[in-house]
Amino acid sequence: MNELILQEKFLSKETKGFLLITTLFGILVVILSLLGESNPLHLPVYVVNLLGKYVTYAILALSVDMVWGYLGILTLGHCVFFALGGYVMGMYLTRSIGAQGVYGDPILPDFMVFLNWHELPWYWQGLQYFPLAAVLIVAVPSLLAFVFGKLAFSSRVSGVYLSIITQALTYAMMLAFFLNELGFGGNNGLTDFKTLLGFSLQTDGIRIVLFALSVLVLCLSYLLCRSVLISKLGRLCIAVRDAENRVRFIGYRVENVKLLIFVLSAAIAGIAGALYVPQVGIINPSEFSPVNSIEIIVCVALGGRGRLYGAVIGAILVHIAKTCFTNLMPEFWLFALGALFVLVTLFLKDGVAGMINSWINSHHAKTEMRMA
Repeated sequence: MNELILQEKFLSKETKGFLLITTLFGILVVILSLLGESNPLHLPVYVVNLLGKYVTYAILALSVDMVWGYLGILTLGHCVFFALGGYVMGMYLTRSIGAQGVYGDPILPDFMVFLNWHELPWYWQGLQYFPLAAVLIVAVPSLLAFVFGKLAFSSRVSGVYLSIITQALTYAMMLAFFLNELGFGGNNGLTDFKTLLGFSLQTDGIRIVLFALSVLVLCLSYLLCRSVLISKLGRLCIAVRDAENRVRFIGYRVENVKLLIFVLSAAIAGIAGALYVPQVGIINPSEFSPVNSIEIIVCVALGGRGRLYGAVIGAILVHIAKTCFTNLMPEFWLFALGALFVLVTLFLKDGVAGMINSWINSHHAKTEMRMA
């Protein structure tokens, strides 16, 4: 598979196909949502909102695939970066409310007034300005990934030990964010958002725009990952996955390669979290839950790790299934998720994307035989 990537161009057939299908999907959803409610093809806004949430999970799955599929690191705590990006966006949305909160305080968020806080913590300062929030959405997850990765990779922690540490990281963050003293809303998190850049979040128009923006970011993230994978860094990334000791022996700093990909992946996950929050209207510590990170791993496994579009397919399929289960049999969802992971591991090692590739290759081979 690595040889194929080295030979492929930036805009390969797969990339063009993915961009075409994703763009058409985005345009179709927007058009159907704009039809009159009396039209049988009208798509309700709550469905658009749900699809937007799926797309943000697809962006997160892309970031996980970069680390697991191409770098070979099974990260069981990647939702920590997703949640941090979401919290930064939540802080911006909370500060944007101004005096429209329940207590009418122009500076302090409602939960701080309720808890008798008298001053805004330093890490909330300036977050009423979107440019600063936009920078922090990328910077905060990237900084945590850099510090964590620097310590872990320079210590040559790998394999199952690294996976356990990533899970411990997200669990520790979840417990920390549950504390009211930390100033992030404790158990309830941040909610009751009203506007984004001056536009009401309750209107249908802004929800459709957020969906379209999520689709655009998905396409851009895909192109960014693709550009990295066909670069020298991407080749080194795959080489590290396949033969780490050889790469180290010929003089490359394996730790730096891992760190760069890990930080890039965290930044993408943070952006996904920032798009997720205004569409669901809340961010709380449960987003740090290790179960969420494992869920994304199952998405990538189902779609086919090591294939960017496979991660997207897996994320969409798993979350459609999750929506169905949580509506019909919520108590069985985790059992179904575990069973799905076992079945994929045993019978579908290359995932849905691998199955599609095999079918296409088989079809081409049969066509060539007929022509011969």
